[in-house]
Amino acid sequence: MEKLIFHVDVNSAFLSWEAAKRVAAGEEDLRLIPSAIGGDREKRTGVILAKSIPAKKFGVKTGEPVGMALRKCPDLYLARPDFKLYEKNSRAFMDICRRYAPVVEKYSIDECFLDMSGTSLIYPDPVEIAHTIKDTIRDELGFTVNVAISRNKLLAKMTSDFEKPDKVHTLFPEEVPSKMWPMPVRELFSVGRATAERLETANIRTIGELAAMEPERAQFLLGNKLGAMLLDYANGRDDTPVLAEREEAKGYSNSTTLETDVTDFEQANVILLALSDSVAARMRADNAKAYCVSVTARSNDFKTRSHQKKLDEATDITSEIYEIVKLLFAELWDGTTPLRLLGVAVSDITKEDYVQQSLFFDEKKDKARKIDKAVDNIRGRYGTDIISRGSSYGSSVRVGSKHKAQIELENENKE
Repeated sequence: MEKLIFHVDVNSAFLSWEAAKRVAAGEEDLRLIPSAIGGDREKRTGVILAKSIPAKKFGVKTGEPVGMALRKCPDLYLARPDFKLYEKNSRAFMDICRRYAPVVEKYSIDECFLDMSGTSLIYPDPVEIAHTIKDTIRDELGFTVNVAISRNKLLAKMTSDFEKPDKVHTLFPEEVPSKMWPMPVRELFSVGRATAERLETANIRTIGELAAMEPERAQFLLGNKLGAMLLDYANGRDDTPVLAEREEAKGYSNSTTLETDVTDFEQANVILLALSDSVAARMRADNAKAYCVSVTARSNDFKTRSHQKKLDEATDITSEIYEIVKLLFAELWDGTTPLRLLGVAVSDITKEDYVQQSLFFDEKKDKARKIDKAVDNIRGRYGTDIISRGSSYGSSVRVGSKHKAQIELENENKE
């Protein structure tokens, strides 16, 4: 049976979802004005998570600092992120995809793969059913997607970057020479900046030129594993299956590129606490624990260093992870070179219920677990942004007066 794979990708997801919500309430459509999601306009901090097409015309880019975006487009409208809204819309558009596809794999919050193999008797024309899926999402949910059609996941993923928004594109193997090979080599899936520069230095500037390389040369230039993989990708070869359920996470991580360089340990530790808290909360939500903790720092001269520590006992406790991160960071950085990126990661994940117990009751650890549970419960009720941890593992609520969430946390701590 010949494979048929769709890739469905929401157009400028975070901004589209915010715009659709506002349009449904009778407000202005953010997609029609210079607008973006992310950061704080007054403080000029944070990064751009998504931007409208009018904002793109001013040169605003996803991932750039808010301050830089505002210099390019002073009238840029900024909306704050709303991750509950994003999760709701993510589930909604994937549920529509499941109406038509036997197997749907969530690839990220705003994209998924559909295995449509064997559906030709129900849907004889792949392009027609792709338009049906696209239009159903637009009509029922109020935002647009691109649908890509191919014979494997790689080519379907590559096709999603073709003309946007609200389009259906094909990239079948026989179309690779005309549609994909003329593209710049840096646009090939899995080709990062450093790899692209290495290829371009070797006068390999298009995907087609990479596809025509001798295997020995590709492996000499890029290494055996990466060279062989990218040669396959350049020729449109990929046999990765579409999985109904994603594989278990091998690790959890979070990092941030800083608007202003970090120059002292106090600044850095505030950020590292927030990152540790985010990573630990995601583990607890998945009922997972980690045996390895690592910290990464990138200086303003773009040099990156990282340290890690193996643990005797797996943990998901925020305070434990943060203490390890602080020690690793102190070994990693001497405070002389300003930092532009910080990251925290955990790996060697386990989901076993058994945890090695000490012969003596650990009151400090028990209290930390109760605080984590209380914080997680409050965030579940009121949203992620309602509560943040202080540097002493306490918590502060971002409201002017005492909030119900603060009272609940204090009651939990008393218990």
